[in-house]
Amino acid sequence: MWTLYEPVHAVTYFHPRARTAFEAVGLRGYWRGYFAGRAAPLGAVDAPAVTAAFFSFAPAMVARALPSVWRLATPEEALRARLTGGVQALAEFTYELPESHLVEAADLLEEAAARVDVAGRVLGAVNAALPRGEYPLARLWQAATTLREHRGDGHVAALVTTGLEPAEVVAWRCRVDQSREFHQPARGWTDEQWAAAEERLVEKGWLTADRTATPYATETFRAVEEATDRAAAGPWRALGAERTARLRDLLEPIATRCRTIIPAKAPIGLPAQRSVGAALPR
Repeated sequence: MWTLYEPVHAVTYFHPRARTAFEAVGLRGYWRGYFAGRAAPLGAVDAPAVTAAFFSFAPAMVARALPSVWRLATPEEALRARLTGGVQALAEFTYELPESHLVEAADLLEEAAARVDVAGRVLGAVNAALPRGEYPLARLWQAATTLREHRGDGHVAALVTTGLEPAEVVAWRCRVDQSREFHQPARGWTDEQWAAAEERLVEKGWLTADRTATPYATETFRAVEEATDRAAAGPWRALGAERTARLRDLLEPIATRCRTIIPAKAPIGLPAQRSVGAALPR
């Protein structure tokens, strides 16, 4: 299900209409819109809280945006801008679908989002507390956002149990299946910080001396992914197998269109597009 609702949320990072919406409230430059829009449900927070919640960014990169973005736009303005941009992007991707399709998808996804357990999940909680959207695409985008931030909170919690630092997690993934060329600047780590992270990964048994993943690392990270899925399964158990399957069918054409705007090397981690016939959580 994550592979289907994540692209619905992610249009706010990559679609030109989303960028234009942020610029309209004074948030010029990609990272101002990103940090202000994603952090806005928390209120006018400073950099340390966002560094902790977002996990994978270098503190210096976050500090360049926060709290200065709140002098350009209030959290309320940033929230309106991100929703406006998300809705406009989705409208472009879904105009061929019947209104009834979008209404049903929004209803089911919104019901799933209403079932998230917010204990210990800060970003999931603040997004779940936002007012309900007035229109189907607004409800669809906000529900997708609540679910992805809820899942992300659980993923961060699972990562913390490994004892790895954020730079180490990013550097390790770039030795396995991601691109350092894209991820290092996108997360703000310097060459020195990156090299030091890889040295620590060798010391901790996550990389060999020639910088390949160890069996221990592969197994531990698999356990992290499994823990992430377990922590995110509650809404789908509550929705039930039949209605989750129906929502899966409704989201698939929407997600397929949304994925066309997401760069192949984007640090989201979506797998290659595939059939979505996986077993539902029990």
